[in-house]
Amino acid sequence: MAAAVGAALEGGGPAVLPVAAAAARPSFDVTAGVPDGTAAVVGTSGSTSHPKGVLLSADALRASAEATHARLGGPGRWLLALPSHHVAGLQVVVRSLLAGSAPVIHDSCHGFRAEHFRSADCRYTALVPTQLVRLLRAGGAAVEALCAFDAVLLGGAGVPPELIHRAREAGVRVVTTYGMSETAGGCVYDGVPLDGVRVRVVDDSRHLDAEGPAEWDTPGPILLGGPTLASGYLGEPELTARAFSGGWFRTDDLGRWRAGGRLDVLGRADDVVITGGVKVSPSVVEAILREQPGVGDACVVGVADGHWGQIVVAAVVPDEPGALGAGAEGELAGAVRVRLGAAATPKAVRVLAELPVRGVGKPDRGAVRGLFEGGAGRL
Repeated sequence: MAAAVGAALEGGGPAVLPVAAAAARPSFDVTAGVPDGTAAVVGTSGSTSHPKGVLLSADALRASAEATHARLGGPGRWLLALPSHHVAGLQVVVRSLLAGSAPVIHDSCHGFRAEHFRSADCRYTALVPTQLVRLLRAGGAAVEALCAFDAVLLGGAGVPPELIHRAREAGVRVVTTYGMSETAGGCVYDGVPLDGVRVRVVDDSRHLDAEGPAEWDTPGPILLGGPTLASGYLGEPELTARAFSGGWFRTDDLGRWRAGGRLDVLGRADDVVITGGVKVSPSVVEAILREQPGVGDACVVGVADGHWGQIVVAAVVPDEPGALGAGAEGELAGAVRVRLGAAATPKAVRVLAELPVRGVGKPDRGAVRGLFEGGAGRL
């Protein structure tokens, strides 16, 4: 993998199309010819639409890796703890090559095992939230290994503030990242765009558009630009034209500028629940649930309802086994009601051992929604 990526970066080899296993086939159409200048084709998870092949040039991959090293304090050795067929894992390979060394591999062929996690004298690594949770729960040598890194990039899914706090209290130098395959991986670190990356938040209702921190903080769609952008989608010119326009990529995410000039990512626009005509942001409800004693993580979705159109429901995971006892569901719903009112209050809450995920640790909202369809478990 490293040799193939290195050749593609130097222009001496064909584009790399990483897949989950040697026998696996991409989930998108590969019959279309790969455009010249493409170094890698990375598949999307298909969590919001059909899976797509994202075309990344050597220039985009290099720009992302170089901006990451500039932000973190210089090149260094990387530990690869993520699948290399996802853009976050691929970028660990690219950064390693630019730093002059192959990545050290944490073997996850049989699942991510906290007891096997070691820093291996590496300076950096990248994780998803579920991995960090397991390492913090394991404690001992796992946390010691985390603390040995100069930086632990954390992304791929929404990161609960409590998880960041716990990690930093333990001495882990966590850096949250926001980005996607279409931006060659994370391009906003701890709310601040990497060098060269451009960010806009638009308010379509008032025709407002702000690149960089704005005086207004109305949530709106996030647009990303700069040298890390992908060239488009493999074999999908119409979709490419819609998503990439004028040097910008329009994401499906909502965001706003916080005080101090940091981007606050609020979640996907299509995740918004409209119940009785009221728009409810799942991320806001999830944040309140995560603040409650005994809650480690939460996923909020909307399910169809004959009276309200949709209702809000929530799946929660205890921070420790048994931390949420009998009656916890009603208490959690009540905590949301006090803060956000009746419309945002989950009409059903289920306690799970862990959230279903897809891709590289993203909550599988479709699977969560399926747990509640049919009205089971409503409060």
